Amino acid sequence: MGATAGIVSGAIGIMGAGAAQKRAADDKRRAQGESDRLKGELRTLENSRQPVINPYADVTDTSGQLTNTYANLGVATEAAKFQSEQADISLANTLDTLRATGASAGGATALAQAALQSKKQVSSSIQLQEAQNQKLYAQGEERLNQAKMQEEQRLQSAGVMGKQFMFGTTEQREVAELNRTAGMLDNAQQDLRAARAGEADAQAQMYSAVGQVAGGITSFISDRRAKQNIKLIGYSPSGLKIYNFEYINKIFGEGVFQGVMTDEIPSYAVVKNENGFDRVNYSKIDVEFKKIK
Repeated sequence: MGATAGIVSGAIGIMGAGAAQKRAADDKRRAQGESDRLKGELRTLENSRQPVINPYADVTDTSGQLTNTYANLGVATEAAKFQSEQADISLANTLDTLRATGASAGGATALAQAALQSKKQVSSSIQLQEAQNQKLYAQGEERLNQAKMQEEQRLQSAGVMGKQFMFGTTEQREVAELNRTAGMLDNAQQDLRAARAGEADAQAQMYSAVGQVAGGITSFISDRRAKQNIKLIGYSPSGLKIYNFEYINKIFGEGVFQGVMTDEIPSYAVVKNENGFDRVNYSKIDVEFKKIK
């Protein structure tokens, strides 16, 4: 009955380990697939990032458009020439009149001087007006050039700032997406490591359960911690203590059994079980494991 209990216990362990292995394999497959998917997504995001741009690449030199609006100012000589001609004509006409009327030379001289003075005043007035007009025109041209330059500079500055804004906003979104995907990849890889560890644990459980079934005929759980109602009933020929006991967990067997305690026998007969209670290989000692009732 004890051998049967060991075999049954091992078989149950094999079934449990098999189920754990399947779950671990499924978890590993899912985690591996998610990890591979996120690695591909991360590569795609990295390869599709926008190229770095120079927002000032299209800015042009507009200094060649500046002009000196006073460069071509001239003296109003035409007005003076015109006035001089007019005065000469007037003077000639006056002299002709004086000759025809027999006037004195003194009168002619006075008239000529008056005409000359008048000519000078008119000429001076015209020159002043033309010079003022040219000055006003030059000032207007200067203001116009400044306004054009300011507008062109404004447009260039707006273009540069627009490119910087677009690039910066796109870069922030791409970096955020890269960080999010990288974080998901870290989680997936953690899941994959956990799945691999679970698979290794399940494999170890399987090996232990198989070993338990293989050794079920000769080895039985005899760890004091797994027993209750323990009573000393005698000694073996070699002096080992023999007990009657019951298992606390009935999966190891129901009823009263006879055997030893693992903490009281030679270590070569003890079978260590990392995932549970220690066992005894009764083929190596002079005590028989058996069910009493």
